Amino acid sequence: MKKLTLKAKPLDMETGRNIVVIHEMDSQEIGHFPGDRVRLITEKKTIVAIANETNKLVKPGELGAFREVTEALSLKSGDLVNVEIAPRPQSVVSIKKKMMGGKLTYEEIGTIIRDVVDGNLSTTEMTAFVVSEFIRGMDLDEIVALTQHMLNTGDRIDFDREHVVDVHSIGGVPGNKYALITVPIVAASGIIVPKTSSRAITSAAGTADVMEVLANVALSIDEIKKIASKVGGVLAWGGAVNLAPADDIIISTERQLGIDPRCQLLASVMSKKLAEGVDSILIDIPTGPGAKVESIEEARSFAHDFIELGHKLGVQVEVAVTYGGQPVGHNVGPALEAKEALETLLGKGPSSLVEKATSLAAIMLELGGAAAAGLGKEMALEILRSGKAYQKMREIIAAQGGDPDIKPEDIPIGDKKEVVVAPYSGYVTQIYNQNVNEIARAAGAPRDKGAGVVLLRKKEGKVDKGEPLFEIYAEHESKLEEALEIARRKFPFKIEGMLLEKITHRPRVV
Repeated sequence: MKKLTLKAKPLDMETGRNIVVIHEMDSQEIGHFPGDRVRLITEKKTIVAIANETNKLVKPGELGAFREVTEALSLKSGDLVNVEIAPRPQSVVSIKKKMMGGKLTYEEIGTIIRDVVDGNLSTTEMTAFVVSEFIRGMDLDEIVALTQHMLNTGDRIDFDREHVVDVHSIGGVPGNKYALITVPIVAASGIIVPKTSSRAITSAAGTADVMEVLANVALSIDEIKKIASKVGGVLAWGGAVNLAPADDIIISTERQLGIDPRCQLLASVMSKKLAEGVDSILIDIPTGPGAKVESIEEARSFAHDFIELGHKLGVQVEVAVTYGGQPVGHNVGPALEAKEALETLLGKGPSSLVEKATSLAAIMLELGGAAAAGLGKEMALEILRSGKAYQKMREIIAAQGGDPDIKPEDIPIGDKKEVVVAPYSGYVTQIYNQNVNEIARAAGAPRDKGAGVVLLRKKEGKVDKGEPLFEIYAEHESKLEEALEIARRKFPFKIEGMLLEKITHRPRVV
């Protein structure tokens, strides 16, 4: 096999995986085709990367290394790197097998996950794997194997203590910032809650996006363990640590495709939570029209899968099926949700958010042994009303490098604003979750922290023509216009009159 020795040229750009570029003359010399894998060999380390061709970005004899490769090999400009063609990984055969509807073995799934973590799969192959999961699905044996391999390819946290509890919502409902209330409530009782969360995939804000408005979420494993042990709770971004790293790589592909395969979701949640060292997990499944799970029957099926998977993996799992037929609270978007979460901790939050956050906290308090069975809700409400949850949140914010004295009104939101009014009078009979998310994302959320939507009305209320229904906030005029265009095409409110249908008698023709 022919090798080339090239001089490294670091390129200051992230690509999400190991990618390099080589000059087309060098590419031809070793028989490389664009998109082929190459093995990069230095004196200290060897990795596999995807190589593309160029005739401008680098000169003959140079290797353009994007940031991931530069860091993985600790490259400096001019360092010598041996380059050779790498064979196609065996996992590609397994991915094709799943695409055809076959069941994967424990070993085949392990090979795929190792190649995901090692960066051996191209963008096309990663897409094929995620789409095959989405279309073909996996049975329980495959999901157990997927979870175990995702867990085993990363680091773990060990608290050496009982009563380490965490909660995870499968999402799909706008404004679902419950964790910023639930975690400090439970942590205030003495239970450790090492919550790591993902950023938004298809929504306007994930828990990590919201918490990042208040404090640093890119914490190391040591920092997560230290803060959780000292303060009792932490709200961190799971992508910043090496806990089940395959999950974050796969999520990046899911985000681009806008899909969230059920089998991958199950494995994703369980692998992350097990890596946190928890002994009990509460799963929140929002259910209703427009939620990710629309029917109670599907929610029960999902709950059964989580509980059975937990049983197979040796961890206690309980599931809460919550109402997801409309947004939680009124605010959607990172800064707007952080503002509403602080207002709730200060006793001024919307009833839907208070109800959801304390209901989930109640189950966690009982799981962790802080409250007797059936008394968790009373305890959760008392911790919230007494201000103990707010004080605990201040401790968490401070421990994560934020300002514990920040007030809701201190949080900056987008200065570009538009109020959308009711086009006619009637009753609000439905709020379309997906449309709310699309409008908020078009406005710039979650990338622009101050972008989002504020719902001025919720379901079941009477509205008059011209009455304000919702506000759109953006940081850029162009994004506000884009959001308004989405709002015109996909109006998020369904308004109906009391007359649903008129039936006219027509004489029967004999």
